Amino acid sequence: MIPPSDQVAALIRDVAHREILPRFKTLGAEAIHAKSHANDLVTDADLAAEKALTAGLLALLPDSRVVGEESAYDDPAQLDRLRDNGWIWIVDPVDGTSNFVHGRPTFAVAVALVRDGQTVAGWLYAPIADEMVYAGLGQGSWCNGQRLTVTGAGRPLSDLAGNAGYRVPAALQGRIGEQRRHGSAAHDYMAIATGRMDFAVFRRLMPWDHAAGVLICQEAGAFVALLDGRPYAPSIREGIILTAPGAVVWRQMADALKT
Repeated sequence: MIPPSDQVAALIRDVAHREILPRFKTLGAEAIHAKSHANDLVTDADLAAEKALTAGLLALLPDSRVVGEESAYDDPAQLDRLRDNGWIWIVDPVDGTSNFVHGRPTFAVAVALVRDGQTVAGWLYAPIADEMVYAGLGQGSWCNGQRLTVTGAGRPLSDLAGNAGYRVPAALQGRIGEQRRHGSAAHDYMAIATGRMDFAVFRRLMPWDHAAGVLICQEAGAFVALLDGRPYAPSIREGIILTAPGAVVWRQMADALKT
């Protein structure tokens, strides 16, 4: 049985308030470390939050396993678990670590629950705004108790705002209304689900960045797929994810991005 969503949300909020927020704007240099390169950062907040979330999630669902961003960095073979059957939690303790390190508020906690390779529940939590977004497969998306529905499905590209990537592709320059980037996939997904943004293009497919957010946007009515038309799954690590407010807009953007 899937644990009640409010119990998972309470755990996420508690860990964020115990392990992440007290370290916001207080980290010394000794608490910040580079991983694969100088801009790929991990902090004591990431490590402590992932440890606490892992323990709490396993207690809520004892027969499950956890794939966390930081533990998977140390042991990349953990990613292979996402092809297995059974219950698996996917955890990003601090999505937007660079923002966190530099004192920007656009960081979040991302948790997804996968069963037999399919995401069945997802939580995104922005601690500074105290905004919790949740979705269950077939149950809709919710933010602080309010049902979410994406906007923008009937509007032209020139009226839409979103994240077209680090650099706007030439095929979309001058065609979209506004380019917006949060430096956090979780915040992009939350903005789409809550109607503050309309679309996003992602070229880096790590499961902790997308598993929860894709489900949340889909359950809010967005059309999400890889650019080649495949449905997203947490085990997929190559390709481009395009999230749009509807199938028509998705196809317009996909056609442009393929040119």
